[in-house]
Amino acid sequence: MRTVAGPSNRVVVVGAGLSGLAAAIHLAGTGRQVTVLERADHPGGRVGSYRGPDYEIDSGATILTLPSLIDELLAVAGQTRESVGLRIIDLEPAYRARFADGTTVAVHSDPDAMADEVARVRDPAAAQRYRRLRDWLRNVYEAEFGQFMDTNFDSPLDMVRQPDKRAALAKLLRLGAFGRLGPKVGRLISDPQLARLFSFQALFAGMAPNRALGVYGAIPYMDTCLGVSYPEGGMRAIAAALAGAFTAAGGTLEFEADVVRIDYRGSRATTVHTADGRAFPCDAVVVTADIGSLPRFGLRRRRGLRASPSAVVAHGTVPADVADAWPVRAHHTIDFGREWDRTFDEIAARRGRGALMSDPSLLLTRPALTDPGLFLDRPEQHIDPAGQLHETRRYEPLSLLAPCPNLDAAPLAWEQLAPHYLRELLNTLEERGYQGISRHFQVDHLDTPRTWLDRGMLAGTPFSAAHLFRQTGPFRSRNLVRGRDNVVLAGSGTVPGVGVPTVLLSGKLAAERIAGDLRHAGIRSADAEAIAAPDKH
Repeated sequence: MRTVAGPSNRVVVVGAGLSGLAAAIHLAGTGRQVTVLERADHPGGRVGSYRGPDYEIDSGATILTLPSLIDELLAVAGQTRESVGLRIIDLEPAYRARFADGTTVAVHSDPDAMADEVARVRDPAAAQRYRRLRDWLRNVYEAEFGQFMDTNFDSPLDMVRQPDKRAALAKLLRLGAFGRLGPKVGRLISDPQLARLFSFQALFAGMAPNRALGVYGAIPYMDTCLGVSYPEGGMRAIAAALAGAFTAAGGTLEFEADVVRIDYRGSRATTVHTADGRAFPCDAVVVTADIGSLPRFGLRRRRGLRASPSAVVAHGTVPADVADAWPVRAHHTIDFGREWDRTFDEIAARRGRGALMSDPSLLLTRPALTDPGLFLDRPEQHIDPAGQLHETRRYEPLSLLAPCPNLDAAPLAWEQLAPHYLRELLNTLEERGYQGISRHFQVDHLDTPRTWLDRGMLAGTPFSAAHLFRQTGPFRSRNLVRGRDNVVLAGSGTVPGVGVPTVLLSGKLAAERIAGDLRHAGIRSADAEAIAAPDKH
């Protein structure tokens, strides 16, 4: 494995998102002097938060899988969940899905519970087909994780040069994992609605299920079989815990430190400068900025990248009594429209051909159902369904996510369009039985492709470069930067890709490019067996 050239004792990490914190903790664990520079006043990056008038809500990722990766990071820093005050709750079910015909399905990670649920909504034969699908997803995940996700590639030829990777590649070929994910899932489970539950996750990788490679079956396996978790206090609690562990281990974390320039001597970065005039000398740099923002740091961006679809995300509050009357009561609800292939044709189209979903599939997130401390009691007179007058009313945070095309696919005027489109989405939900959402959902913050673009994200998408074959695995933008001897990339735009587990791995892989193989570095607490399996609460 190639590593950066020359000395690497002083490392500057640009960005305190999950990838930056992961890289920083691993590097600090090797005894290096590490400084993290973050332009915001809090850690988290895309796992951020929006502060409303009397509440706080996650403004980025809301789905956590593989929490064992967080345990590994904490252990490197000599900490545990308990020592940093981080409580991670397993969601059961992980999701509830609702289809246009009114069918509701709970998605369980336990195989027997999920088989029973499939039998309930279909029949015992469908439950057996589900078990076969689950076995296939597990085999894909096990072949892929260690050799293709948690690994650095120096060349695509590594897949055939290295025996372990060659064996994993052969297994994936036998599994048919280089065919298309959607059709494979459909053949195994043979039910169009159920197939959506185990293939919509391809959107996380920026692809329509019918176009995504079967290797992305690893994502629905993590999502529907290994389970979805929630950190008490919100996803932002993970970033806070990692940041605290890093500084407790001796690292330096500077907030409101907006990096504006990196100085180079020849091909080596020498100094990182912030907008307030400070200079940070360095032997190596880890840059976690979006891949669309690399040129501002004197780094080349790969040409011809195709971006993932984007999203419109509304954050606000809703009266709890209104939300409790909706057709589904769950932390995560996926409300599917009737259309499926057409939806992806619209949002995942090529340049200039994208369109808004004509029949939306939407994600509603109600974190207070898992974390009651997020409920809000506001002074407000109202009459409950029993006719009783109350002086206060309970509210809860709510997020609504609607996938949409990125700005390359559809250069829409979001500044003017956004409020009208939000009203249309809320009216659609109202028609689907979510009574009162159009009148009572108080939206305090709305993200669109335009706001993502303003934050420097590629083509206005928070999901970075799509996982086309030519942008996947060893073909994805490398974390070693051409023409720069001591600069490494981390984050969703580089290897291994998009998602909370993958960006955590990306930070680890970036640290390995500086420090070498971290598997031989000492873990300061918690044994390896405890790290390998996530705690169950």
